[in-house]
Amino acid sequence: MSAQILAPSFTELFTPKLVTVLREHYRFSDLKADAISGLTVAVVALPLSMAIAIASGVTPDRGLYTSIVGGFIVSAFGGSRFQIGGPAGAFIVLVAATVAQHGVDGLILATLISGFVLSAVGLLRLGTFIKFIPYPVTVGFTAGIGVIIFASQIKELLGLALESEPGPLLPKLYAIGGALPTADPSALGLAGLTVAIIAVIRRWRPHWPAFIIAVAVPAAAAVILGLPVATIGTRFGGIPAAIPLPHLPLLTLEKVIEVLPSALAFTLLGCIESLLSAVVADSMTGRRHRSNCELVAQGLANIASALFGGICVTGNIARTATNVRSGARGPVSGMLHSAFLLAFVLIAGPLASYIPLAALAAVLAVVAWNMVERHAIAALLRASRGETLVWLTTFALTIFRDLTTGIFAGFSLAALLFLRRMAQDVAIERPYAGDPEDKADQGAGRTPYDPAMATDPDVVVYRLSGALFFGAAASVGAVLDRVVEHPRAYVIDVSAVPMLDSTAATTMEVFAAKARRHGADVYIAGAARPIRRTLLSHGAGRPHVRFAATLAEAVRSAKSRITAGRRETPQLESGCETCGTNLTASISGAGSPARG
Repeated sequence: MSAQILAPSFTELFTPKLVTVLREHYRFSDLKADAISGLTVAVVALPLSMAIAIASGVTPDRGLYTSIVGGFIVSAFGGSRFQIGGPAGAFIVLVAATVAQHGVDGLILATLISGFVLSAVGLLRLGTFIKFIPYPVTVGFTAGIGVIIFASQIKELLGLALESEPGPLLPKLYAIGGALPTADPSALGLAGLTVAIIAVIRRWRPHWPAFIIAVAVPAAAAVILGLPVATIGTRFGGIPAAIPLPHLPLLTLEKVIEVLPSALAFTLLGCIESLLSAVVADSMTGRRHRSNCELVAQGLANIASALFGGICVTGNIARTATNVRSGARGPVSGMLHSAFLLAFVLIAGPLASYIPLAALAAVLAVVAWNMVERHAIAALLRASRGETLVWLTTFALTIFRDLTTGIFAGFSLAALLFLRRMAQDVAIERPYAGDPEDKADQGAGRTPYDPAMATDPDVVVYRLSGALFFGAAASVGAVLDRVVEHPRAYVIDVSAVPMLDSTAATTMEVFAAKARRHGADVYIAGAARPIRRTLLSHGAGRPHVRFAATLAEAVRSAKSRITAGRRETPQLESGCETCGTNLTASISGAGSPARG
């Protein structure tokens, strides 16, 4: 008799993580930890919010309004415990293009429309489809955005006297080359000082707030030395010591139709970035977010940000990771981060007038450099020519065409390559003249049944079958993360897996790293040579993963290693009685689990 698993209700799926955390007996010690992490994130978000707003073609105060209003709502209503919302570098290209084409009012209207569309996507439970974006596409458009951001900051980095800066990359570089004789040594020196401070702090004092120090020191140097460089005060008139009252942008049918393509582009990128950030937080903490609830919160945050004059809101990977590393316990940290930013605007807003634009440009240059995931790109180049082609296509089109074209072209190419690989993996066997599923009890290669393989609490065995590609990787990762046992070894049998792509390989590597953090070894059995090569190229090798030719060999190796460990540390052996029972799961290529 099989137990029926009830699907979660609508209320359960869309309950904010804030409510979940408060139900878990939220204590004063948790509030203290969230206050410390919230302050840490606010210090990081302060210069980034202003820098991203300036690079997007709007005034720096709009970036702060986005972090204050949008960030608060993302944390209060989102489906992730640790997500930090605000303006993101990935949106600079789209926002700047929208401002150039439709003005600031058009940008705010597009942000408002995008908020409603995002909420609708979440309520219709379409957020789960974002997992079908292949890994090379994500790496490709992120790197492309990084290149564009860096190119957009060269003017301020060098202090060039350039009246009109073209938008496309090649004409921009040509114009910058012609303006090089006007470079300002003071601006270049401050930019170099900013980058040097960030590099030194990250190398020797990684827990210090590198960005705020890297902006404050050049600002003090510019004031003390009287350097004639452009600052927030000289360019924008400073930061108002208040936030505006909410108001609707100009709404006409013609204007809505005009900005609708930009709003849909904001929606697509917002879905990808926010859920990617939530997945990063999950991988760091072992928790799982609710994707559709998160998208509803992102939509509400964009609506509120537009009403207060802000720009696009999304989950930010760097700030979310900082939040986790700072010891956050839940969404209260993100809410307090917004409160701290509001306090800065109300109390110390005039001080921002002294920040040199060259220093903010240097901060964004560092952000752009980090967006080009060099290790991920190297792994894709080692994996296969197909993965490389998808990445290169997305990267090139993002730079030389636009972001939306790059994503769609990369996804389409990945789908075609997947179909081609599936066609190549079809095997035809000569059938036996009887029932092909029946086998004789005697014969070469048949081994006696080993009951220990099904009852040993220290070894959990999974069997994966079918093609593991970007569409199935998320489901496989979810099943692996849901295991309730705490064994000393996981054995994953992939002998029935004909194909594995980079997205699935990354999922396996993340699971293996998480298992190692819990003191468990991971063995992969029966991997064909191409699958093993793909796994190794994405870091799924020693010390996280060990390979075995067969399932029986992997189980024997796991038990031998566990036995050897017990002999070395006999005092720990008694704790194994609470490990639970063994689980053998069979996961198809579509990702649906079944007990074996």
